[in-house]
Amino acid sequence: CVNRTPRHIYAQVISADGGKVLAQASTLDATLRAGTTGNVEAATKVGALIAERAKAAGVTKVAFDRSGFKYHGRIKALADAARENGLEF
Repeated sequence: CVNRTPRHIYAQVISADGGKVLAQASTLDATLRAGTTGNVEAATKVGALIAERAKAAGVTKVAFDRSGFKYHGRIKALADAARENGLEF
């Protein structure tokens, strides 16, 4: 599940039944907050981080829910980075 605002971008890996968040990453994380948070570069970093955390939780295959946002810009950058770092959509 992905959500974005003008300043931040958020990503979560949720269990199949929707009852538990298995991994999450956002530009609000301390490791990412130091740089700019509302651009494609930040979304790429969030994508890499969510992939890393999902793999640590034992998840490699996910369904990508863009929450109604166009698959363009920051959403696309996040998805591409997550794929490059090992998540399968």
